[in-house]
Amino acid sequence: MNYLDREKIKKRITVISVIFFLIMTVIVIKAVNLQIFQGQWLSAKAANQYESSMVTLGKRGSIFDANHRQMAVSIDVTSIAAYPSKIEDKREAARTVSKALNIDRKNLYKKLAAKKMFVWSKRHVTPKEAEAVKKLGINGIDFITENSRYYPNRQLAAQLLGFSGLDGRGLEGVEFLFDAYLKGSDKKIKILKDGKGKGFDFDKIFVKNSGNNIVLTIDNTLQYIAEEALKEAVINFSAKSGIAIIMNPKTGAILSIAHFPFFNPNSFKDFDRQCWRNRAVTDQFEPGSTMKIFSAAAALETGLCSPDSIFFCENGAYKIGRNIVHDSHPRAWLSLQQIIKYSSNIGSVKVSEKTGKEALYNKLRDFGFGAKTGIDLPGETKGALPNYKRWTKIDTGAISFGHGVSASAIQLITAASAIANNGVMMKPYVVQAVTDQNGRIIKSFGPKMERRVITAKTAETMKKIMETVVTSGGTGVNAYIAGYPVCGKTGTAQKIDARGKYTKDKYVASFMGFTPAENPAISVLVIIDEPLNEYYGGIVAAPVFKKIVVNTLEYLNILPESDAERLTASIKNGAKG
Repeated sequence: MNYLDREKIKKRITVISVIFFLIMTVIVIKAVNLQIFQGQWLSAKAANQYESSMVTLGKRGSIFDANHRQMAVSIDVTSIAAYPSKIEDKREAARTVSKALNIDRKNLYKKLAAKKMFVWSKRHVTPKEAEAVKKLGINGIDFITENSRYYPNRQLAAQLLGFSGLDGRGLEGVEFLFDAYLKGSDKKIKILKDGKGKGFDFDKIFVKNSGNNIVLTIDNTLQYIAEEALKEAVINFSAKSGIAIIMNPKTGAILSIAHFPFFNPNSFKDFDRQCWRNRAVTDQFEPGSTMKIFSAAAALETGLCSPDSIFFCENGAYKIGRNIVHDSHPRAWLSLQQIIKYSSNIGSVKVSEKTGKEALYNKLRDFGFGAKTGIDLPGETKGALPNYKRWTKIDTGAISFGHGVSASAIQLITAASAIANNGVMMKPYVVQAVTDQNGRIIKSFGPKMERRVITAKTAETMKKIMETVVTSGGTGVNAYIAGYPVCGKTGTAQKIDARGKYTKDKYVASFMGFTPAENPAISVLVIIDEPLNEYYGGIVAAPVFKKIVVNTLEYLNILPESDAERLTASIKNGAKG
């Protein structure tokens, strides 16, 4: 081998060495990049190829009444799932499973034929359905325990409670507004796949934190009392619907919100959506003559009127421009007290003329009309109270007796409770506490004073005036309760049709009041929508008020005035002896 051949070999070796070195350098750089800089990303990408996961919500907290009786709970139910890659004969599986679950076969087959690791066959099945599918013994069908909402009292307080959907999220009522507190933590299910993409195992990873509980101010017993009395009246008068509210005027706590027709939140989809709505909060209507007590309070507050101030009531017909205001019974001269007792529209107009529209408007605003109460329920309406600058003379008169203005049931009971509470308005509320699963209080809610609406003197005067409504000759005599002085007011309002005209055959009958007069324990409002044959509040709604009040006072162990006096005397004599 000569010198030239040796040089060529050396050059080849050098070139090959350099190329080898460069290749190794590239490999090392690539390896460092993959392992260090892209390692996390590649691991996640690889995991995605052999892992699949599903997330569901954890157990939802319970809802209790004021005495910690269950009103909404979460129970374990079975849901049927499928791992399509593990099912060999998908058509046969779709046929047999759909038959057992009473679901559409074609739709189920589409799910099983899809290139997915996990699909739901049917969620929240009955024990009978679950057993039927188990007997089929199909590989790739799984039974997963989930939580379902259950309302043990069925329709009781349904519009207040609301309900939650299949995914465990609140959709209406307290369930919706307090969903953030009630909902549980997420539950994750991990499904593992082999190299061919078939699911071969799954691991359930549970986050055990359940949702928090809600404690209401509602009392189940009082709720039942109100609902039964309301149901009877709506059926007896063939009415469209009804609302009844019981409130503690001293605290603002709502003890009951009843609606009829009922609906069962356990099967809410089977009922008309109109039944779901908490109309005591969401709907507004013209209150009619119940508004007269607030107009009278406004007149007293100005100092221009007293209970004995006399007004000429035009013998039943009072012309204002092209309009004529009528009374149900023609009367001549009436005092302010008698105007309320007999519910004179003309008298109310005359009082408003003396009060003045600005003073009337300001006082109605103080009572909360035209603004939301702020109750802890969703969808509250603020009603409608036009600014006094736009009122004509007839507008002022009509508003004084409850037409041309609209309010919700919760606004009315809150305003009446301010009179009962010596002129101080309290904010209405239905939730008193949020607790954890061990019963420890996380957040509490209590009485909140909104403002003083009228003086204590005016409130005391209004109580005495309202007591006359249920005495002989008064429009609310059917609400009289022996031993319990009742302060009340009837209401009968014509409804407005789609054209904006007052109808001649559709009315809202109502009665609102509180008792015992000297130291009111409860305020109650009853509204009956579109009763047939009879439509006056004193005939339709007052007896419902009476029934609710009598049973409520008995349940609360509040003695009649005469019994209370005897008991007080007995205790005093015992103390002396």
